[in-house]
Amino acid sequence: MFSTDFILRHAWLIPALPLFSFLCVGLFIRVIPEKLAAAGVTFNVFVSALLACGLACEYFSLPVRGVSLIPWSFEWLTYQQNLSVQMGVLIDPISVLLLVVVTIVSACVHLYSIEYMKGEKGYRRYFAFLNLFTFSMLGLVLAPNLLQMYVFWELVGVSSFLLIGFYYDRPAAVAASKKAFIVTRFADLGFFIGVLILGYYGYQFYQEISLGLPFKIQPFDFLYLSQPAVLEKFSELPIAFLGVPLFTLAMILIYMGAAGKSAMFPLHIWLPDAMEGPTPVSAFIHAATMVVAGVYLVARMFPVFAAADALPAVAYVGAFTCLFAAVIACTQDDIKRVLAFSTLSQLGYMMFALGIATLKNPAGYTASMFHLFTHAFFKALLFLGAGAVIHAVHRNEIWSMGGLARRMKKTHITFLIATLAISGIWPFAGFFSKDEILLAAFSSESYGIFIVGLLVAGLTAFYMFRIYFVTFWGSPRSAEASHAHEPSWKMLLPLGVLALFSIVAGFVPVEHYITLTPSVSPPEEKGGFVPLISSLVAVSGIALSWFFYTGNQERVKKISHKLGWLYLAIKHKFYFDEIYLVITRQVIFRRIAFPIAWFDRNAVDGGVNMSGWLTQRASVVLSRLQSGQMQTYGTWFVGGVFGIFLIIWWILK
Repeated sequence: MFSTDFILRHAWLIPALPLFSFLCVGLFIRVIPEKLAAAGVTFNVFVSALLACGLACEYFSLPVRGVSLIPWSFEWLTYQQNLSVQMGVLIDPISVLLLVVVTIVSACVHLYSIEYMKGEKGYRRYFAFLNLFTFSMLGLVLAPNLLQMYVFWELVGVSSFLLIGFYYDRPAAVAASKKAFIVTRFADLGFFIGVLILGYYGYQFYQEISLGLPFKIQPFDFLYLSQPAVLEKFSELPIAFLGVPLFTLAMILIYMGAAGKSAMFPLHIWLPDAMEGPTPVSAFIHAATMVVAGVYLVARMFPVFAAADALPAVAYVGAFTCLFAAVIACTQDDIKRVLAFSTLSQLGYMMFALGIATLKNPAGYTASMFHLFTHAFFKALLFLGAGAVIHAVHRNEIWSMGGLARRMKKTHITFLIATLAISGIWPFAGFFSKDEILLAAFSSESYGIFIVGLLVAGLTAFYMFRIYFVTFWGSPRSAEASHAHEPSWKMLLPLGVLALFSIVAGFVPVEHYITLTPSVSPPEEKGGFVPLISSLVAVSGIALSWFFYTGNQERVKKISHKLGWLYLAIKHKFYFDEIYLVITRQVIFRRIAFPIAWFDRNAVDGGVNMSGWLTQRASVVLSRLQSGQMQTYGTWFVGGVFGIFLIIWWILK
């Protein structure tokens, strides 16, 4: 008979199951049958999803709302007597929320992949990597301290590298995986330096402050870093770098890591190219894993960001990325790239919602987590729906599709549900979470960011219905589109499940569960007219899209011709990839890396080679003294004695 908190006490099983199946398939990858490998790893992820849902029921049924628990941990690293790092499980509202999101989306992606990846070379390898990805993200979500999070943070990066580059025989896929890995490594360098700064001073304060908590915490623990006494000590640090307080600098560096993972501007360039991986991987990356990790990091360390006055950077970068990506999405023709820029824009929503929140008015924090929750389902549905379309027509370009509503009716309905959800149309999930963010921006008097969010709401409806109308309406534009058909139930069932969540997730009272200060009720928000205005803006975006992309296509050509160079710049993503290539090749490689390489090759290696050459030549000369002839040794002996006598005589005369 299980106790009511059985899953809570054994929460470590949720990430352990994907790890176990990854090890089994990875170790026996050449002998295990493909169907057994796919079924086994999928079954384990479904069990993890059931456990995560059970954990949510147990946790949110506790009498105390919002309490933080560490039901399982062990000592991982010991540095000295009072400094160690625990590996464990942290259970609190946002970790439980992410557990549910990650496991449900992962289960849908696994089931979908069984059919989608059928016949692909490396079928077992794909599922092994997908389980590693799931385990890495779950370990990151459950991390109770910065060091454990950093380890799983890098594991998430490795997993994405392996899956984006799954088709390693395609140069574009290899380039995309390297691009994602390198860009995020630069960002993670900032994250690592920030962790070192917090850890160094956190340990100093750890020896001075007695928190009086009923359980032991360490300097790297999130529960320690978020304590008011510790934050006050950090804020009093007299050290500054270039006029920026060290505490603020440390949090900006940590945000640099979050911005890299969540592809915030200007570290956004890797995400659109990540579409080179299999489409189910794109759904997983964009909905519940890698890009969500950056938002989760900021939410996890929100009290620290607030104390360091680093939230304005989060807000402004998020708002700019939100608008920047939405504008680019309006001109892209690859269905997966449109969805990729859509993800960038929606992540910008989540980031600026966190940035405008405060400890006294945490509405933006709750709204961000709410949007993360709903976005995961309709974005996964959009990508898997796009995957079903690509699977049918064998093309990514929307202008090679058309007329699929009649040939793929079930896929069409689910894709339309997701499109309505992301566009913010009532009663779909995106309507509720998007409006919570806009309400939070308005009530916090961040009117500039509110206007940006409102404009992006209209742009989102425009570009999402653009791909919907072009893909599903009208007549087929290719032979493949004329003969398209529905996929099997293994692909349709995940679409149906995600469509259901895309409808009902908005009705979940997230604000009752996800709070910063459980004992304090959030202040009443103003701006009750915001949902009406945002709905009108979204409907206007849909109407504009209908006007341009149904019927006469000459309208699109005329407007693009009138925009001229601006349209071309937007279509080429403002040439940021080209700018980065110039910076890396002409500046970093030619002006910095090549001179350093020349110095290393000629000065450092040359010095070492010169010492070896001198030693070799000296040994050749000295070897002649060791001839083995007694006459030579006698001559040198007599000459040496005579030379010594001459030296003594010269000194004494």
